[in-house]
Amino acid sequence: MPDTQPGETTAEQTLDIPDDLADLAATVADEAGTFVETLTEVAAGANPEAAIPLLLLALSDALGVGARLGAVVDVVPADRFEPDVGPEDDLDPLRTGLANLFEGLDTYVEVADPLLGGDPVQSSLSGDLVLIAGALAQGLQHYAAGQVTEALWWWQYSYLSNWGERASSALRVLQTVLAHLRLDVDEDVAAEAEFRALHP
Repeated sequence: MPDTQPGETTAEQTLDIPDDLADLAATVADEAGTFVETLTEVAAGANPEAAIPLLLLALSDALGVGARLGAVVDVVPADRFEPDVGPEDDLDPLRTGLANLFEGLDTYVEVADPLLGGDPVQSSLSGDLVLIAGALAQGLQHYAAGQVTEALWWWQYSYLSNWGERASSALRVLQTVLAHLRLDVDEDVAAEAEFRALHP
């Protein structure tokens, strides 16, 4: 594996890549690395009181770079087949840690396709987050191996085909959980807070 870290590229890696795409790849690599790191820390039980806000911020940032990936023209790698970058990361510990964290609220209901409609389906918050981490991590493997165009192609393709949708759904669930935690309070407490806000 090259000595480059997420966000760093060499002249050889970016030789045939336009500057704007090279910059985008570096930005996505930074955000992907941050997302995977944050998710790993949260799943390990670090700072459980801040788990929901941390995940909300990490997902929002990931969706921000995902939107940039969706907005640029299709990235086409030079090779027809995806290069081998070694074994995929073992995500089972991550899945288990998140499932334990979200026990009692991991499963939620959504419409699979808001445009085509259909019956509601069940989804899993921990499953969504692990899927996103897996897609971003695979792109990071290509990026670290110097396959910058391949990394961009993978991040863009997987954003449009699965992780972007899952991230949007998971973000809404996390925001809803946070809203319940902050707003579902005793009526007397809420009334007192409202009075103080209106009469400083």
